[in-house]
Amino acid sequence: MPTFLVVLDVDSTLIEQEAIELLAAEAGSLDTVAAITSRAMAGELDFAASLTERVATLEGLEMDALARVAPRITLTPGASELVAGVHAAGGMIGVVSGGFHELLDPLASQLGLDRHRANRLESEHGRLTGRTAGTIIDAEAKAESLRKWAAEAGIPLHRTVAVGDGANDLAMMAAAGLAIAFDAKPLVREHAHVCLDERDLSAVLAALGLRG
Repeated sequence: MPTFLVVLDVDSTLIEQEAIELLAAEAGSLDTVAAITSRAMAGELDFAASLTERVATLEGLEMDALARVAPRITLTPGASELVAGVHAAGGMIGVVSGGFHELLDPLASQLGLDRHRANRLESEHGRLTGRTAGTIIDAEAKAESLRKWAAEAGIPLHRTVAVGDGANDLAMMAAAGLAIAFDAKPLVREHAHVCLDERDLSAVLAALGLRG
């Protein structure tokens, strides 16, 4: 049985990119989407509404674009070391994303993550509809995922860790026993127990006392 749980954000935390911006570049809406993303992460816009607005710009994009975008996603340095270190210490690690399962699933498999959750893109006739399918993974859904995964594994909340960088991560950081801001926006840094400025996820191990 795992003795602690680490949950990470994905875009600009587990990975170096914002997945929706990679898709927007394919759809020709990058400038619009990047501006909305920046405001949402800073807490100036409601995440669910901003996601709906951004995904709408992808309407008509062929599903083949997902295969073209996937190779452009790069893991943040230290991601593999973090997963291995958590597992070696008897912990469980998951990610929850305002991004998309279609791009996250291969990464989750590659890294050997214990849990992962993200939005799903709706498609018809081989093209994106500009909508998501199912529940939008917003700030509360991220917090709910952390609480649910901890409960399923019998891990008390004080033994949970949340790692994020944007306003959409604040609720899960508040729910966790330890909140870590990773190369984060000022608003997020204000609400974190620990701030890590270097883009190296293996530094989370040191923050947990798992590495010197």
